[in-house]
Amino acid sequence: MTFINAYKIMLFKKIKTKSKNIFSMPRIISTFRWSWKILLLIFVMDTGYLIGIWPGWKIYAEGPVQQSSFIRNYISERYRHRNWPRLHWQPISINKIPKHMIRALIVAEDARFYSHSGIDTDALKEVMEYNLSKNRFIYGGSTISQQTIKNIFLSPSRNPLRKWHELVLTIGMERNLSKKRILSLYLNIVEFGRGIYGVNAAALHYWGIPASRLSIQQAIELAATLPAPVQHNPNTRTTFFLKRVKKIGRFF
Repeated sequence: MTFINAYKIMLFKKIKTKSKNIFSMPRIISTFRWSWKILLLIFVMDTGYLIGIWPGWKIYAEGPVQQSSFIRNYISERYRHRNWPRLHWQPISINKIPKHMIRALIVAEDARFYSHSGIDTDALKEVMEYNLSKNRFIYGGSTISQQTIKNIFLSPSRNPLRKWHELVLTIGMERNLSKKRILSLYLNIVEFGRGIYGVNAAALHYWGIPASRLSIQQAIELAATLPAPVQHNPNTRTTFFLKRVKKIGRFF
């Protein structure tokens, strides 16, 4: 037996021994137990976090619309970005928002808004099928209710834990707020351009009129901004924006 062959045999025995130690039943059981302990700890901590941020829904169910997390974040970030415009935000009653603006929003963002309870399982299924077909994971299928929750309470972060918080809070909101109130909140806090929050501020910024005077075409254009309002809006009039306008307009 040559020295090289003897070395190969010795190396194989070492690898085999280490493999037995790594995959031995006691070690697997120990690892499994620790994994469950860690998962349980994460669950307990996350439950505590959700309890800590759980809203008093009465505040949001009636009365003036509160500043959202996204609006507060914009105010804070503007100190670092001096070229950003000042905040434009003038919340109004949903009774002053034209019905065609509400229709355009639902067509663009959440066609099954009135038929689901906050989570659109059909849309989630479509997104998962798309993910599987493309061999990648993206977030999507968010309802107006989910987007309202994200804007008011959470952050733009796209991590799974934030998505879980969004789902739990959405269920809570749907049980405590009417569909009309959810629409009112969303239309008053959603971003329509850099520093432009809410449909009234958007109408004043783009056309110099209050939201109550929006035409059908103007309502469609505002709804078309919502995937990426800073890049695609009535001022930039990008190709993507114009395609969205045309697509939404087919329902009018």
